[in-house]
Amino acid sequence: MPTTVACPTCGKRIIWGSESPWRPFCSERCKLLDLGDWLDENHRISEDLESPDSSSGTTRRWPEPDDEDGLARH
Repeated sequence: MPTTVACPTCGKRIIWGSESPWRPFCSERCKLLDLGDWLDENHRISEDLESPDSSSGTTRRWPEPDDEDGLARH
């Protein structure tokens, strides 16, 4: 029996395989709706800007944006 998953946008069941080119979405429309939600910031990955580094126990700090162009420098 083939593996099926629910489309994250509409919930329709689809087969997880090469016959489903938009997987995990059921269609290009659902894929683009999800992308639009990310671009509108309706979805976000929740993680503190400062989080403990699990390997060393130290706190990781994210780079601050450069004043001139707003881009982070490493």
